[in-house]
Amino acid sequence: MNIKRKKRKASITTSSMSDIGFLLLIFIMLISLMNQRYEEHIEYSEAKQLQKTSLEHNFEIWIQKDGTVSANKQNATPELLEALVVSAIAEHPDVRIHIIADKNTPYKYVNSVVSVLQSLQHRVVSFVVKEL
Repeated sequence: MNIKRKKRKASITTSSMSDIGFLLLIFIMLISLMNQRYEEHIEYSEAKQLQKTSLEHNFEIWIQKDGTVSANKQNATPELLEALVVSAIAEHPDVRIHIIADKNTPYKYVNSVVSVLQSLQHRVVSFVVKEL
């Protein structure tokens, strides 16, 4: 008896490829949401000499040109700002305070924030600027 064998072509099942693609899409979306940074819309001051700081353990204080101060995504009075800075220092003792002010902000508003930090005797403060 003569039995003929059928030649089979190798095939790769692609039914699970859509599942893998969907899971990768969800993973990428979640990771991109974690890296979002809170920012206020301001015009940065300019500086000729810069010193770059690390991204770890920073506490950002935003000052608008109308004098509005915000920290941790909320408007902050001097008392609230002091409480937020104290809690940030308690959480990470090596925290670096970043003061980010609009370039048209009057100095009295920046000075009010600096005076809060002086009353706390916090020494590690950076003024964030744009490079020329």
